[in-house]
Amino acid sequence: MPRLALNVRSDRPGATVSRHVFGHFSEHLGACIYDGLWVGPDSAVPNTRGWRNDAIGALRAMGTPNLRWPGGCFADDYHWRDGIGPAAARPRGVSAWWGAQESNAVGTHEFLDLCAATDAEPYICGNVGSGTVQEMRDWVEYLNARAGSSTLAELRAAHGRPGPVNARLWAVGNESWACGGNMRPEYYADLYRRFATFLRDFPGAPLYRVGCGPRDGDYQWTEVMMRECGRPLLGGQRLMQGLALHCYCVPGDFPPSKSATEFGEPEWDELMALTARLGEYIAGHVAVMDRHDPKKYVALVVDEWGAWHAPEPGTPPGHFFQQGTVRDAVMAGYALNTFIHHADRVRVANLAQAANVIHASLLIKGGRLLRTPTWDVFSLYRAHHEGVQLPVELDAGTRRWGDLAYPQVSAAASRAADGRITVTLCNLDYAASVDLALGLPGVNPAGVSARILTAATPQAHNTFERPDAVRARDFTTLKPAAAGWELTLPPHSVVALTFA
Repeated sequence: MPRLALNVRSDRPGATVSRHVFGHFSEHLGACIYDGLWVGPDSAVPNTRGWRNDAIGALRAMGTPNLRWPGGCFADDYHWRDGIGPAAARPRGVSAWWGAQESNAVGTHEFLDLCAATDAEPYICGNVGSGTVQEMRDWVEYLNARAGSSTLAELRAAHGRPGPVNARLWAVGNESWACGGNMRPEYYADLYRRFATFLRDFPGAPLYRVGCGPRDGDYQWTEVMMRECGRPLLGGQRLMQGLALHCYCVPGDFPPSKSATEFGEPEWDELMALTARLGEYIAGHVAVMDRHDPKKYVALVVDEWGAWHAPEPGTPPGHFFQQGTVRDAVMAGYALNTFIHHADRVRVANLAQAANVIHASLLIKGGRLLRTPTWDVFSLYRAHHEGVQLPVELDAGTRRWGDLAYPQVSAAASRAADGRITVTLCNLDYAASVDLALGLPGVNPAGVSARILTAATPQAHNTFERPDAVRARDFTTLKPAAAGWELTLPPHSVVALTFA
């Protein structure tokens, strides 16, 4: 086949690629928290203040910049005061959405322990659906007020944290168009303005308020939110710093009927085409936002995304436990490349979820933990964190699934503060290798490091018996050429190249 051409334009730097685009999501759902990341301080599993040490290490090694918590749908039925104070005295209940017993063993302080252990910034989703303005306002004060400045600050100190947390990232409700209240955009916009008005900044803690945004291609929701909440008020006050988009790539009908490992080439094509449509949705919402906010003050926050398959056989259906294959890893790389292309507007994103639920980076069972191939992709993409996005010119080829098309190759590039240029490539072809000519006009690097994530088949995955069956490894087929480099991308692969 002809060789595809890729040029990285280092002479046209774009926006900074926020490290927060590589965030994760940790909801009280299935075995993400309980029987997953959390084992409790008395467990025989090695832990730090109740959180598994192996999970802490894996999240740190992946470079997790933020963790979104406590939901998800769970957030709009969660009352934060139930999760503070002595664990034995906390009320117990049943999750309204997921039907599971909730012990409240993991509350605000436990979540902050996880964030501290993993060096992740807390991203807290507040309760709008069944909560009150005062409840969420008090949560902000509880975490961010100066030591001794208020009764809530003193309560925080009594629970072991004298100084302020300075929690910055706050979502004002979750999926208010569905499980968060089945609201119309006009109603939610008014409600958002009320909530956001009382979520005030404290010294050293300017809030990053995220409004509930649309699902998929609901551009009308974005239109209303940007019109009513995205502009400055009289005097220049801003109420909204981010607008959340949720988009899952679900092969077939919802709920999905095929597990993550049950697929052939048609199902592969479908998932990649759905990921291309995610990019189209982002571009459509960005266009609406640009009309109302041409200076791009408000970020597009893709705080729930991922590939959603049927639960693995033998697992509880409401736990959404699915395997993670090479297909899911390639899809993740393709999505992350898309976010990087839109770095001027997409500044926070969260894969759903961190462990055991939907498109998880970690799978945990009893005393064992494995890193899925998607974990490797996030690790490969760490070099993009806080780099400057560089445009790529690529004759990408085309593949199709029905009426939807997707490129044969996806690419993104960035330049770090020390001058290193990272290029991430995804071969989206199910079975065919792709020859690529890579040019870096105006750049003469001294060397290059290269890593690849792939396997013999796209169905390959890690198991608790073979936890390292699929792992990123050195990529050795990159060759210097007259106008840059030549390489062959194996089918269903993700490659990261860093030029120093």
